[in-house]
Amino acid sequence: QVQLEESGGGLVQAGGSLRLSCAASGSSFRDTAMAWYRQAPGKQRELVAVIGKGGTTNYADSVKGRFTISRDNAKNTVYLQMNLLKPEDTAVYSCTGWGVYYGNWGQGTQVTVSS
Repeated sequence: QVQLEESGGGLVQAGGSLRLSCAASGSSFRDTAMAWYRQAPGKQRELVAVIGKGGTTNYADSVKGRFTISRDNAKNTVYLQMNLLKPEDTAVYSCTGWGVYYGNWGQGTQVTVSS
């Protein structure tokens, strides 16, 4: 059973920045696409960003130009740099992936953006 552990959330004012981290266990991290999702209160979980094993990225329209997903295969970690945060970015952010990580989630990290 693989494990995913998110960190880096917090309370920030609108326009501020946060960097989330997701540490993954397992030996196949470098060969697996990873993703960040978020879930706001009363809303469905939504896909925020994806990074392929080769580093290609895709983003939800709502975060394009503000968020950047990256990975460090030596550390088995995927990051989400969030800039120009808005109150509507408030949510619990979680990471997951494909392959052995599919269907596995960490506990999530809370991001709260005040106006």
